[in-house]
Amino acid sequence: MSDTSAGGAGDGAAPVVAVLGAGAMGAGMVRSLRRAQVPVRVWNRDAAKAEALAGSGAEVCATPADAVAGADVVLTVLLDAEAVLDTVRRAAPAAGTVWLQCATVGLDGFDRTADLARELDLVLVDCPVLGTRKPAEDGALVLLASGPEDVRDRLEPVFAAIARKTLWLDGDGAGTRLKLVCNAWIFMLTAGVAQSVALARALDVDPRHFFAAIEGGPLDTPYAHVKGALIRDGEYPVSFALPGAIKDNRLIQAALASAGLSDRLTAAVLETMEAAASGLTDPASADMAVMVEGLSRSRD
Repeated sequence: MSDTSAGGAGDGAAPVVAVLGAGAMGAGMVRSLRRAQVPVRVWNRDAAKAEALAGSGAEVCATPADAVAGADVVLTVLLDAEAVLDTVRRAAPAAGTVWLQCATVGLDGFDRTADLARELDLVLVDCPVLGTRKPAEDGALVLLASGPEDVRDRLEPVFAAIARKTLWLDGDGAGTRLKLVCNAWIFMLTAGVAQSVALARALDVDPRHFFAAIEGGPLDTPYAHVKGALIRDGEYPVSFALPGAIKDNRLIQAALASAGLSDRLTAAVLETMEAAASGLTDPASADMAVMVEGLSRSRD
């Protein structure tokens, strides 16, 4: 494994990148690429989201096939494996095109993307990302990449534009496996903060005292304060949407089963997320921090 920090876009001509998916993450990545003057062609199932990026200088395309025509790199940042596979099959990039697959698809999903890459003769780089809407907008994602060593130089302008750090990992699907490990920790941390805030309120303790108690010590982490502020205030603007977190938690559950490990901790977090979702009219409009609402006994 090697660790490279993002620098400039490189001395050579930047590759033409087709971004398939213009949700919160995809839109942020498109804007970061365009700031670095990387040529971008963008498509999204909801055309309005792609059209909103026209002002960045990205070329908005009507179909996935239009987007990948003439592209050097196809970057997928869609909801799940099904959406990724369907879109890339419809796009049918030219043989030899580099496929930078950034969606979180799980172990089985990676196997299926690898099968499709072989079928279409694409050069697959498995590259899930760590980060949410703001890091995507700021070009400050962490990339967990694995793929053929000889494409790294070609991808450097893309990595430099969208990431503050890239880990290049050894082994097929290594990025996907590490992403599941990281997300398992993220969900546990969010659930722990949610439970501590809920317990503080139930015990008539001001939750701000909990954050003051851990601040600056070995138990502290900036993430706890970011998610904790949402939980404390009961406002959940989307950074990591609840349905996406539920989907990813199920992928972690499947990975645990595949590895022969107990899923009891992940199952408890997933149950809490699903309980919270059941009380929402539109779970997609809420950040996963809303899982605190799933801790109420009234939902048992």
